[in-house]
Amino acid sequence: MEKVLSPFIYFHMKKTATLLVFGAVVISSMAANISETLYINRGQFMTSDSSTFSYTAFNRSSVFEQENARLVADVNDNFDIKVINNDSIVHGFDIKGYAGVSNTIQPGDSIIVACSFSSESVFIYYDNLNYPTNAYMGLASMIVVSSNQHSKFYWNIKEHEKQFNDTISSGYAVDWQEYYPDYFTINSKSNPDINTDIDARITGNIGDTIDIYMINTGQSIHSIHYHGYHSEIIHSSKFPHHQGRLKDTFAVYPMEIVRLQMVPDQEGEYPVHDHNLVAVSGGNIYPNGMFLTILIQQ
Repeated sequence: MEKVLSPFIYFHMKKTATLLVFGAVVISSMAANISETLYINRGQFMTSDSSTFSYTAFNRSSVFEQENARLVADVNDNFDIKVINNDSIVHGFDIKGYAGVSNTIQPGDSIIVACSFSSESVFIYYDNLNYPTNAYMGLASMIVVSSNQHSKFYWNIKEHEKQFNDTISSGYAVDWQEYYPDYFTINSKSNPDINTDIDARITGNIGDTIDIYMINTGQSIHSIHYHGYHSEIIHSSKFPHHQGRLKDTFAVYPMEIVRLQMVPDQEGEYPVHDHNLVAVSGGNIYPNGMFLTILIQQ
């Protein structure tokens, strides 16, 4: 910590510093250096009906978890991301829309990626090798950079076809023209488990400012519909000119980003789901797919 001599009083709270100089308050921003370690792990994805299929994910330990790690930072923070390939095949690492970080990682090897973000932004980090196969098999998540204290919720939207995962994991190619997914997830969860995910289920009070970060790491377009409330499009990577639109339904294209801002004007519990109703099912069981609720209180 920087030394400040009397008569200054120094307060340090996480990443901001407040200096009191003879009663005057001066606030300055302090960037943080963030070190993250991601492991590329292979394991078995468990679906809402207890089916399993081969899957890979970026995890924060060498133990497989089907939900990918999400990286969150403040504006101007500096990232050092170490990526360890814990799998038996070659993988890649890239950040879509951020130049100069594409890497190849041999089995058992690792790389370190340094990056920083000077403004609010959302990025998809993913395995770019053999695209879309490796990313489809699970290796894709988000980096969120913000400069506010709003409530924040994060959605990694994805669909899966069990037979495709089993075929790919056996070393065979698939025909993407024949792709017909049968499981649909948010943060690798389906209904009812999504509704217990505190990072996905939108909760708050009337008048709160709520930020919602949605990425689509699957291969299908998903049209997310919010009952009860409209949200403003803050950013759309696919349709930048949609910024500022106030809507209740949002199409999220494969490997694209939609950031929303919601200010609830009434209390209640309202459903949220994919307008493509097959995506509200899982293994042909309704509503074991993309379905959860918003809960707003006074």
